[in-house]
Amino acid sequence: MRIAMWSGPRNLSTAMMYSFLARGDFTVQDEPFYAPYLAASGRRHPMDDEIIAAHETDPRKVARDCLAPVPTPHLYMKHMPHHMLPGFPMDWARDCVNVHLIRHPARVIASYAAKQADLTLDDIGYVRQAEVFDALGGVVIDGTDIRADPEGMLMKLCAEIGLPFDPMMLRWDAGPRAEDGIWAKHWYGAVHRSTGFAGAEGEMPRLEPDLAELCAAALPYYDKLAALRIR
Repeated sequence: MRIAMWSGPRNLSTAMMYSFLARGDFTVQDEPFYAPYLAASGRRHPMDDEIIAAHETDPRKVARDCLAPVPTPHLYMKHMPHHMLPGFPMDWARDCVNVHLIRHPARVIASYAAKQADLTLDDIGYVRQAEVFDALGGVVIDGTDIRADPEGMLMKLCAEIGLPFDPMMLRWDAGPRAEDGIWAKHWYGAVHRSTGFAGAEGEMPRLEPDLAELCAAALPYYDKLAALRIR
């Protein structure tokens, strides 16, 4: 099985990657199109020069790697939909099990704005995620639901995609992974301190007016996918 897990930023995506890696029967790839996205878009991100220097930047080569044999029965690929710029190959994903991990934009924006200034609608990925879903279909699951009931929601996800549930998915050792992208030292501090999924999320954050406007723009795309999510 090849799983393409599509998720915007600040949405449990690294914890989900660690969860599948903990099973022992998955190889994982961490945002393989991130360096091609940075190189092609010119968008400034923390550590962007290091990322471009350390990782493959040709999207065609990355697409071939997404189809290459792996040493385990299964492959889990963590992807961000907005990394898939126009002209980037997408055919590799058509035979994957496509899963769309979502989170309410108010929560994403509050978390992301603490790490990066001048956020745009493209940066948080909702528009592109809806487009990827329209093109590929797949299963939708909400990170907030997973945090509220990790075992129950992962059991439902595994059943939906035809994968036996493994309780090893609920726990992992603290610390980084060899599979992490070089950007992990900037973004993955919380998950590196974790040994499992964080507890249920609290009340919805309050946003400053400019960020509230961004949230309102993203909300219709979130709502479209949220209506289809695993309950």
